[in-house]
Amino acid sequence: MNQGVTLLRVERARRKLYQVQKKYGFLTHPKVIEQSKKLDELLNHYQTCKSES
Repeated sequence: MNQGVTLLRVERARRKLYQVQKKYGFLTHPKVIEQSKKLDELLNHYQTCKSES
């Protein structure tokens, strides 16, 4: 996956995290934590791609 695609996925995951947090209201809610982990994974992948180029 290239950097551009990964960056788009990061932005989508970030928006979804905001939506989930707004819906459930607590940062400790399992759905919020799950989405936060997905965003973290994508950010780590993006950083790896960026450092390899």
